[in-house]
Amino acid sequence: MPGAARAGNIIRLAARLPWPATALGICVLFAVVGAAVVDDYGVSWDEFTQRSIAVASARYIAGDENALLPVAQVRYHGVAFELPLLWVEYALGLDDLRGRSLTRHLLTHFFYLAGGFCAGLLAWRLFGSKWLALLALLLFLLHPRLYAHSFFNSKDLPTLSMLMIVLYLTHRAWRKDTVAAFLWCGIGVGLLMNLRLVGAMLIPAVLALRALDLALPPRRPVHIMLTGGAFLLAGAVTLYGTLPYLWANPLALTDALATMSQFPHHSHQLFQGQLLLPQELPAHYLPTWMGITTPPGTLLLSAIGAVGVCYWALRRPGDILRNRRLRFGGLLLGCLAGPILAVAALDANIYDGWRHMYLLYAPLCLLAVFGVWWIAGWAMARWGRRARLAVCAAAALGLGGIIVPMAQLHPHQELYFNFLVDRNTPELPAYSI
Repeated sequence: MPGAARAGNIIRLAARLPWPATALGICVLFAVVGAAVVDDYGVSWDEFTQRSIAVASARYIAGDENALLPVAQVRYHGVAFELPLLWVEYALGLDDLRGRSLTRHLLTHFFYLAGGFCAGLLAWRLFGSKWLALLALLLFLLHPRLYAHSFFNSKDLPTLSMLMIVLYLTHRAWRKDTVAAFLWCGIGVGLLMNLRLVGAMLIPAVLALRALDLALPPRRPVHIMLTGGAFLLAGAVTLYGTLPYLWANPLALTDALATMSQFPHHSHQLFQGQLLLPQELPAHYLPTWMGITTPPGTLLLSAIGAVGVCYWALRRPGDILRNRRLRFGGLLLGCLAGPILAVAALDANIYDGWRHMYLLYAPLCLLAVFGVWWIAGWAMARWGRRARLAVCAAAALGLGGIIVPMAQLHPHQELYFNFLVDRNTPELPAYSI
């Protein structure tokens, strides 16, 4: 079986390579596939609006003081991702709709792959296992609905990718424990807030984790305060520099927070057989959409990972100070639960499924890796090290069950629903509003 032997040689070669090189190679393969299929995806309904925000901001930067006045969404949306896309258009001299759209889609997808690369790198640093790192990378990239959106959604998917990058930078900051590392972490949080203001949740989380270090020997309060201050300063400067509306009045950030949490949207949403306005949607709208559009294996593993982290923290609370893996698991739980609780507390308008909260998939998929880690640890305790490797390999190979519906749905992976959706109830008749 020369084909099987060749595949085995490739796997053995990949196992000998440093994980960052292997992860980069996998992402390059995904990039080649993405470049081949980018033409299959259409233009989303709000893509022109997103580009207009960048155009207005570019005019404001060029000196047109009135460019940001007409529409609230132009004023409050950050352009940390949209403006570079516009600059690439200008640099390449793209003046046709097709060329602009394909370029935007490909660059958005490449940024999604960067998030996947950081997912694999972060899992490798957390667990020291190439199998778990591979699982994290593939879990991030093989979500059917998010994969399709990674081409035509230049707002929510860059936010998801940026959160994964920030999570990696946060872990890196503690690993290196230098002012420079915390500066980079702050820059990442500032860019994340630019894309979605909900990224502000990382500020108290990072500062709380840094405060815990005051109880650890050697106690270095000056160093901890210096790194925490560098993080805050870098985040504030980055957010201010990439959100032109704040240049005239930095305090306008409070207006942006209020407006974006209650963003005016008057389109009816079809949910559980009813047509409802965004402000009429029930509290379970967000978790329901997350539950029915995420691969069930990921949901199960993430639940195991979350329960495992909570059990560890309750059984050995002292490890919250000493064990950085547990601390990071707690951070992931906060990043998953925090935005959901914030939406409920602010009664924020969520619509069009859970696209406004796609960033939640970053902690969700990493908690799924925690779940595999728990299962693998249990298997190793009972049957030895080979059982642990078998669990990790089985989890990675199990992703084949996700690839099949992705291929069948192509290029409409955004229509993916898992088996939790009732397929026996007849579809509703056509309706008009």
